[in-house]
Amino acid sequence: MLKKYGQILVYKIIEPLIGLLIKLGITPNMITSMGLILNFVAMLILIYGAEFGARNDYSYVGWAGFTILLAGLFDMIDGRLARVGNMAHPFGALYDSVLDRYSEMVMFLGICYYLVAQDFFLSSIFAFIAMIGSVMVSYTRARAEGLGVNCSVGLMQRPERILIIGISAIACGIFSSVAGGDYKVFVDFLPFGVFETISVFTMPIAILAVLSNITALRRLMYSRERLLYPEKQDKNLKRA
Repeated sequence: MLKKYGQILVYKIIEPLIGLLIKLGITPNMITSMGLILNFVAMLILIYGAEFGARNDYSYVGWAGFTILLAGLFDMIDGRLARVGNMAHPFGALYDSVLDRYSEMVMFLGICYYLVAQDFFLSSIFAFIAMIGSVMVSYTRARAEGLGVNCSVGLMQRPERILIIGISAIACGIFSSVAGGDYKVFVDFLPFGVFETISVFTMPIAILAVLSNITALRRLMYSRERLLYPEKQDKNLKRA
């Protein structure tokens, strides 16, 4: 649904910008490179916040989330620019895919660094697992398509992952400014808090860690069916 409706809406909004970029001679590869640079900026914001910010100051998380969403917008612009401007090229597709992987790993590096430095060790583990799942979702699709299987199934594709991380980071920054960075919810029979300000950011990451790996496994099983039993697919196509 996100790709079907959300992507179309975004394309309509950025259409004037696409026309301007074409007139200025901006290439899709330039936009892709800018997306990677923005993810580096997000990483540096998180590292700076980890080293010099107070433990209960989550404004750095919020600004990093805004930068991540902006980088995600550039990721949408480059593909649209290539198609509308007739600049699509096989190397451009490869360049985009490679830099997307670098962008995600750089982003997760910043997240993990921040969580470890601020003593949210368990959350940093979930962030690392989410990074593994994110990479494997993309790798499984690329490898399957190299074998002739169109494998774009599953929930946690790149746009969903970027939105979850970016929006939750911004929400964490806003929540901390309203409720405070030390906000905690306790349950009487538990010796630790079940919710705190950083949870606005880390809980979605934990969900992402689970769902992204489930998506990777689903793509693996989907590809297995189509590679081991191609005759079933042929029968289904004939019936359709």
